[in-house]
Amino acid sequence: MDEFPQFFNVLRGNMSIVGPRPHAVSHNELYRRLIKGYMIRHKVKPGITGWAQINGFRGETDTLEKMQERIKFDLDYLRNWSLFLDLYIIVKTISVVIKDKNAY
Repeated sequence: MDEFPQFFNVLRGNMSIVGPRPHAVSHNELYRRLIKGYMIRHKVKPGITGWAQINGFRGETDTLEKMQERIKFDLDYLRNWSLFLDLYIIVKTISVVIKDKNAY
């Protein structure tokens, strides 16, 4: 429910339902120097949910390795985008939110 206000951003055209999750500006400045391809994820609108999130890389990324994995999934999503993939991510997100006690 805490993501519900983000749907207003989708309606305004500032976000997509599916896409790489946005990061804080400070993260962008840090990780763009540490992770190859990090800024490529900014070529599309950020999403409320994404490929990385349904694969376990949501929430805090307290290590470089976790952020590298998240970015790997984001770039994989961009390379393999399809309407079917977006629909799969939406359905999987709903499933994760309902079933996963650690989802927030």
